[in-house]
Amino acid sequence: MLDVCLLGTAGMMPLPYRWLTSMMLRFNGSSLLVDCGEGTQIAIKEAGHSFKPIDILCVTHFHADHISGLPGLLLTMGNAERTEPLTIIGPRGLEKVVGALRMIAPELPFPIQCIELSEADEYLEINGYHIHAFRVKHNVVCYGYSVEIKRAGKFSVEKAKEHEIPMKLWSRLQKGETIEQDGITYTPDMVLGAARKGLKVTYCTDSRPVDAIVQAAEGSDLFICEGMYAEKEKLAKAKQYKHMTFYEAAEMAKRAQVNELWLTHFSPSLVHGESYMNEVRSIFPKAHLGKDGKSVELVFEED
Repeated sequence: MLDVCLLGTAGMMPLPYRWLTSMMLRFNGSSLLVDCGEGTQIAIKEAGHSFKPIDILCVTHFHADHISGLPGLLLTMGNAERTEPLTIIGPRGLEKVVGALRMIAPELPFPIQCIELSEADEYLEINGYHIHAFRVKHNVVCYGYSVEIKRAGKFSVEKAKEHEIPMKLWSRLQKGETIEQDGITYTPDMVLGAARKGLKVTYCTDSRPVDAIVQAAEGSDLFICEGMYAEKEKLAKAKQYKHMTFYEAAEMAKRAQVNELWLTHFSPSLVHGESYMNEVRSIFPKAHLGKDGKSVELVFEED
C-alpha cells in the first residue's frame, strides 16, 4: 500500500485556506516529501502525519514557494529526536542552497545527505522508493518526480524445487536476497515468477507541457500536475512564466494514459476552480481538483 497526501495546493504564496504546494508519500514506515514551501509543517500536522519518518525530500527547484519551509521542518524533525539520516534530492546547487537555509537551523541531531541532479533523467532507489527525476521546462532548472513501488513476482515452489534449492533458503530468496552456499549462488529469480504490477505516482509542477513529462508519467496510477491557470485568457501568461493551464495538464494526462489526475499549484487569483472542471473532464474524465489534505491509499492489484 502507498499512501498519498497532497499537503498544499497553492502557487507563489500561501493563503488562509491553501498552503504552498507539497506532497507526502508513505510506504512501509518511511515518508517521502516533495517540496517544502512555507506552511508545509502546518499542512503535515493538519493531515495528521508525523515529521520523524520523513526520510527523503525531493525538491523540484529553488523558488521560495517550494523550499522556504525547510529550516523550520528540519528543526521540528530534530525536536522529534530523529537521528536517522535525511536524504535531500534536487537540482545542481542543492548543497549550497540547503547550507544557506541551515544558517538558522545549524545544529541538528541527524545528518543530511544531498544528492544533486545534473542529467535530464536520473534514477535512484531509497527505502523501497524507485525515484525517476526528470527535467521539465521552467524559467529555472526544475525537475518532476515519478515514484514507483515495484512488486516482485509470486513465489514458485515448482521453480525452487526445479533448481534444487534447500527449503531453508526459500524465505530469504523470496525477500530478494542473493545467497551463496556450498559453492552455489542462489538468486531471487530462481524462486520468483514474473514481476507483478507495482504502484506509480508522478508529480510535476512549474513547467510548460513537454514530452518528458508525458513519458515519465506514462501508466501512472496517479498524476499530480500543476494547473496554475484555469482561465482560457491566461494561456499567454502561462507561456510567459513557464506554467500550465488546467487543459494542458489534462491533455498530458490523456497522452500518458494515467489512471487519475489531480491538479495543483493554483494561482492565488484562482477562485471557484471546480467551475472549470467540466471542460477539463471532457479532455480527461478522471481529472480532479486538488485540495489541501486530499489523500488516497493506492493498493496493489489482486493476483
